[in-house]
Amino acid sequence: MSVEFDQILLVPGYRKVAAAITARILSRELREGERLPPETELARQFGVNRSTVREALRELESAGLLERRPGSKLMTVSRPQHRAVAKDVSRALALHDVTFFEVWEALTQLEPPMAEIAARNRTQPDLDSLAAASERFAQENAETPKAVHHTAEFFRCVGRATHNQVLGLAQEPLLDLLEPSLRVMIDEVPQARARISAAQRRILEAIGKRDAEAARVWMARHIRDFRKGYELANIELDCRIA
Repeated sequence: MSVEFDQILLVPGYRKVAAAITARILSRELREGERLPPETELARQFGVNRSTVREALRELESAGLLERRPGSKLMTVSRPQHRAVAKDVSRALALHDVTFFEVWEALTQLEPPMAEIAARNRTQPDLDSLAAASERFAQENAETPKAVHHTAEFFRCVGRATHNQVLGLAQEPLLDLLEPSLRVMIDEVPQARARISAAQRRILEAIGKRDAEAARVWMARHIRDFRKGYELANIELDCRIA
């Protein structure tokens, strides 16, 4: 019986260059704000064509690890922004056919503990941001897209008040996927705005008093209330999010 071998995968040269630069960034040998050498010098060091280096830099720029600052021809080490990373995750989740129910269920597990942590860790600027987000949502003449944005922004303010970057990044893709259902619910359910505004006030009050338990309880009620809104708006929870 003959033995068969798998084909050897040939990695493009620009991918190898990108991987080498990424490794230096992740090890902190290259730190945020540091400039890379010119393309010609990088090509000499790697022993590749300049076009190979250019393609590698373009890939790392798309990933948010490098940026070209105004007035400079050199690439600078940067950090991917949370929103940019979250957008990629949101697209991936949508392509995996996640449903409204899955997003809602994930929020029920994530947001109440975050409110509890925010109540313990918040600062005065955090409270100011939460109050501003709640006030902007409460404006009666706010158009639906703005109302949806302010709803999500209130959650983001709670996330920032935890002072835990991992939690903030974890919630962001869910908020992106939450917004389509919120647009429908706010338009179709007359009491939706009033209930969201009331819940925000309760959560803000609990966080302001550093009442971690009350913050968790009110956030849990707030998220549960979304499901009631979906039902009233005839949003099928098992529908996939486009």
